[in-house]
Amino acid sequence: MTTVKTKKQLKSAVIREMKSLGTYKKEYNNLIEIYAGLLHQYQVFELQFEQSDYQITEEYTNKAGATNDRKRPIFTAMESLRKDIVSYSDRLCLNPKSLNVEQPKKVEVVTSPLDQFLASQK
Repeated sequence: MTTVKTKKQLKSAVIREMKSLGTYKKEYNNLIEIYAGLLHQYQVFELQFEQSDYQITEEYTNKAGATNDRKRPIFTAMESLRKDIVSYSDRLCLNPKSLNVEQPKKVEVVTSPLDQFLASQK
């Protein structure tokens, strides 16, 4: 069974990770607080989803009396939280995509035949 960490534990873990990556600044604390809250909510929903045996749909009877299958609200909430978590992790530089800094391209130096000859004589 999955254990749910507190928001405080998650916030501390995020700050540790950011410090380890060299991306932490105290000015990010408000974003970190929101991100930790999102992670906490996701863990709570994940536990409930696990307890439902990962049931994605449920029967629903509308006002007209018709019964249909629909996504369970918890699954829809988890999908939304995933998107928000990815967005915040990008902003906080906590995933490989956000740390992917393009390396400067090597500038190819074109040398004249005379320069090549002189370099080979050294």
